[in-house]
Amino acid sequence: MPEALVVGIVRQAIETAIAVSLPMLLAGLFAGVLVSIFQTVTSIQDNVLSFIPRAAAIFAVFAVTFPWALRVLTTFSADLIRRLPELIR
Repeated sequence: MPEALVVGIVRQAIETAIAVSLPMLLAGLFAGVLVSIFQTVTSIQDNVLSFIPRAAAIFAVFAVTFPWALRVLTTFSADLIRRLPELIR
């Protein structure tokens, strides 16, 4: 199998992984920043206060984007399996 083909497959796999995980990562980032600003303004320093909203935001985005992420991952996997005979040669 040529190196360029392997590099292309790995690049596509990494791009797919980033695309699927990015919505949840951004939700966690924004929720964390908003909670940190709220804690700074109100002078509340509680670790649980920063964890629960972040986890809830990530779970909510996961629940909303799950059908799309499943479709993207299924399409990627099916294309890879479909191309397997030509990749083995």
